[in-house]
Amino acid sequence: TGECGVRLARAGAEVVGINCHFDPFRCIEGVKKMITAVKEAGFDKVHFMTQPIAFYTPDANVQGFIDLPEFPFALEPRWITRFDAARYARVAYEAGIRYIGGCCGFMAYHIRAVSEELTAERGDYLPVNCINWGKCLEKHTKPWVRARASRKYWDELNPATGRPYSSSHSKCDGWGVTVGDESLKDDTKS
Repeated sequence: TGECGVRLARAGAEVVGINCHFDPFRCIEGVKKMITAVKEAGFDKVHFMTQPIAFYTPDANVQGFIDLPEFPFALEPRWITRFDAARYARVAYEAGIRYIGGCCGFMAYHIRAVSEELTAERGDYLPVNCINWGKCLEKHTKPWVRARASRKYWDELNPATGRPYSSSHSKCDGWGVTVGDESLKDDTKS
């Protein structure tokens, strides 16, 4: 991954990073390798970016989420929360990544969470309809809902999928092939 970043910088790329196929935190780990290698190679004017998918992929193989058996029609249980998106923004920013976006599966609420998390870094401009970490829950009629009116609560929450028989990881398809392999050629005539 680091070597790829260096090759891109040598080719004249002004922005280097990772787009799609993997979750935010796997992409950040890859871009960190690029940052180290690119800086060690003497490229100090290169900027770094990441645009991950909005689905957790800790069990994905080298081709990312397309190798998962849930791809493409059953990825919903893997969706990151808005709070995961905020954490992604903070971790990416602290790693030196300045173009922080999203690819497949990112929704407006994910991007809003990224924007809210980096409010101070963006000159204290708050996005429209900022959730303010549950402040709206302070006046709720139920005390257990009022107890959720803090960032601490949402930062520490480990949400369940709500799917009683859902496994924590899947077994990736073992194709082990990429572009050009004979098994991928279409022999049908149009």
